[in-house]
Amino acid sequence: MARGGSKRAVWKGDIAFGLVNIPITLYPGSSASELDFDLIDQRDMAPVGYRRINKRTGKEMTEDNIVKGYRYEDDQYVIMSDEDFKQANVEATQTVDIVAFVREGQIEPYYYDTPYYLEPSKRARKSYALLRETLRQTKKVAVAHVVLRTKQHLAVLIPVDAMLLLITLRYAHEIRSPETFHFPELGLKKVGLNEREIGMATRLVEDMTEEWDPRQYHDTYREDLLARVRAKVKAGRSAVVTQPEEGKEPRRSAEIIDLMSLLKGSLKGKEGSDTARKKKTTARSESSRRRTTPEDAGSSRRRKHA
Repeated sequence: MARGGSKRAVWKGDIAFGLVNIPITLYPGSSASELDFDLIDQRDMAPVGYRRINKRTGKEMTEDNIVKGYRYEDDQYVIMSDEDFKQANVEATQTVDIVAFVREGQIEPYYYDTPYYLEPSKRARKSYALLRETLRQTKKVAVAHVVLRTKQHLAVLIPVDAMLLLITLRYAHEIRSPETFHFPELGLKKVGLNEREIGMATRLVEDMTEEWDPRQYHDTYREDLLARVRAKVKAGRSAVVTQPEEGKEPRRSAEIIDLMSLLKGSLKGKEGSDTARKKKTTARSESSRRRTTPEDAGSSRRRKHA
């Protein structure tokens, strides 16, 4: 999990749980980590900016003169202020309104969207814990409505360790129907699979099974891209626009010809990687047990104070 950063609240309100109101503060539970690239004019390396233009006059506008409008007819708008959005339903904009409870695991994964943390006020810690422990003991999650910015979201409250996690959900009409796609039929015989292939695949799954630790997974492409950026800066190429490389064809997707040979190769590769990992671990352990000499300690102190 990412650490640090400012603790900026989205809003303060209440969880409405029957006749019980639990004062809470809602915080974002995730943050973007994408690299920020600017658009550059390659002719003179000048940044390309964006301007808000009045489409009638062609002149650039200041932020103070820009408002939100809803077009209800051609060229006819009704202007909406921030207060209009809030006053449209005051209770909805300040409440996580629980409307139902459903069993854990009953909501399909493609409905889940964005996580938020719900932190109780000091005087609401007991009622907050009451809802959390009730959900945990009944193995239920709470379905709720919540307004974020200018949109009402469907959401689910899930007990995670000591907190209540709110995750916004997509509405049913926002999910594309799986019926428009073509998937392999259910059942072994209908798709030409046999028990031996299933057994090999099962063994591979079991060999690769481990405890879930999200810290070991990271965006390697972002790291590689950032390393390439730093290398270009170090090489003095910070003002060069990279052109597409010629002569390289896009990598083609591999065709699965022999499923059994692929499974056997995967198992063999897994065994080899496990052996290499054990050797590395042993080497690191032996290295850590090596005593530090006085010369090494002095060198370490010199580097530290340098």
